Amino acid sequence: LHIVACTEDTSELGISLDQDKIDNGYESYEVTTKSSLLGSVLYTSPYSYVGNVIDPETGSNIGAAFAAQFHTFEDYKFPDREMLLQATGTTQPEVDSVEVRLYFDSYYGDMNNPMKLEVFRLSSTKFLEENVDYATDTDLSEYVDFESGPLASKMFTVRDYNVSDNEMSESGYNQNIRICLPCEAGNRILADYYDNPSNFKDSYTFIRNVFPGLYFRIRSGSGTMVRVKVGTLNLYFRYMEEGEEEPSEGICRFAATPEVIQTTEFDNNDLSSLMSDNTCTYLKTPAGICTEMTLPVDEVFANHANDSISLAKVSLTRYNNVNENDYSLGIPDYVLMVRKADATTFFKNRSVANGQTSFTASFSSADNTYSFANIGRLLTYCHYEKLKGMREQGLTSEEWNSQHPDWNKVLIIPVDVSYTTDSYGNVSQVSVTHNLELNSVRLVGGDNARYPIKRQVIYSKFN
Repeated sequence: LHIVACTEDTSELGISLDQDKIDNGYESYEVTTKSSLLGSVLYTSPYSYVGNVIDPETGSNIGAAFAAQFHTFEDYKFPDREMLLQATGTTQPEVDSVEVRLYFDSYYGDMNNPMKLEVFRLSSTKFLEENVDYATDTDLSEYVDFESGPLASKMFTVRDYNVSDNEMSESGYNQNIRICLPCEAGNRILADYYDNPSNFKDSYTFIRNVFPGLYFRIRSGSGTMVRVKVGTLNLYFRYMEEGEEEPSEGICRFAATPEVIQTTEFDNNDLSSLMSDNTCTYLKTPAGICTEMTLPVDEVFANHANDSISLAKVSLTRYNNVNENDYSLGIPDYVLMVRKADATTFFKNRSVANGQTSFTASFSSADNTYSFANIGRLLTYCHYEKLKGMREQGLTSEEWNSQHPDWNKVLIIPVDVSYTTDSYGNVSQVSVTHNLELNSVRLVGGDNARYPIKRQVIYSKFN
C-alpha cells in the first residue's frame, strides 16, 4: 500500500538563487555585420508582381515580370457546337471578344503614372513544371513564345479612368488591369475544344494541349509595381438556346489560381554600390540584400567553460531614411535569423523557426529595432558543434575556423510569417517565406560602423 500526500504550497518549487548558490554574471560583446547579396530566392508567394520602380532612397532599380498558367475545371463543357454563333461563311464557332484581367490588391507608385504592358503566349514546347521549385531569378524568357510577337500591348495606370467613380465605390468592385486579346486567341481555344474536348479534362492536359499560359512584362515606363492576386482569361461568345429567338451571352473564364503555376522574375539592378557601403548594412526586398552577422562564439565561451548562458540578446537598429517621402519603400515586418549554411534548405524544406538554429523577430516602431530576445541556444549549438568537429577531425581551433568559415555566421533575412492559434490559445508558426514586397532598410553595422553592435550575455553557474 502506497500513500502519497502533498500540499498546495509551491514556494519551494524551482531554483532558489540563495539556497542553490547560483551566481549570475553579465558581459557584452561586439558583433560584426556586413551586407550579403541574396540574388536568388525560392519563389513561394501566392501573388504575382509586374512593374518597374526606382528606390528613391538608394537609386536602385527593381523590375518584375511574371508568367501565369490558367486553371480549367475538370471536364469543362462549352455549349454544343451548333448552338454557338459561327463566323460568316464558315461552320467555325467564334468568340465576340477575349480579355485578360489582372486583379491586384496593392500597388506602389502614383496611381496616374502611365506604364506600357506587353503580353506574350507561353511556349507550347517548354512548359513550367509542377514539380520544379522556381526562383526569383529564373529566366522566364526560356518559357515564352517570342517569335509570334506579343498578343497584346496595354497602356495602363493604376487608376482606371474607363471605370466611373460610382462603379469603383461599389463593394463588389476589385481593382484590375483589363487587356484585350485578339479574337483569334479565343477562336483557337474554341476550335481545340470542339476538335478534342478531352483536352479540357483537367488543367494539366489543358495547359499542354490547348493554352500554355501568358507572360506579362513592362515594355516602358517606371514608377509603378502592382501585386496581382489573381488573373483571369475571359472568352465572351453568343449562342442560341432551343426555342429562343434572340441569342444569349456566354462567358468562359479560366483563372490563374494556386492550382496551377504563377512565378515572378525580379531584376534588381545597381546593388553593387550598396554592397560596397561598409558604414551600414542593408535589408532590401524583393530578392535583394540581407545582412550577414558573425557571432562571437569563441569569445563568449572563452572564460566561461563551466557556465550556462541564461540570456543572449542582440538588437539591430534601423537608420531613418535620409530622404523620407510618400514613395519611400517599406520596412519588413519580420526578419529571420538562420545559420548561413542552413539558409537555402530552410526555405526549400518550408521550415519554421525552431528556437535553436533559427529565430524570427518583428520590427518595433517604438525603438526602431529588430530584437532577438535570447539566442543562447544558438551560441551553445555552434560552440559544441565546433568542439565535436575538432575532436573527431583532430583539428585545432584555428584549423577548424579555416576549414569551416561559416560555422559562426548567420543571415538576417526579411520574411513573411504566418501564425495559427489552437483551441488552447497557443500560438505557433505555420510558415516562414521570403518577403517579396518592396522594402529597403539600412541597419546600424558594417565594417566601419559608427555605432558597434553589442550582444548582451548573462551567464549562470552553480557554486
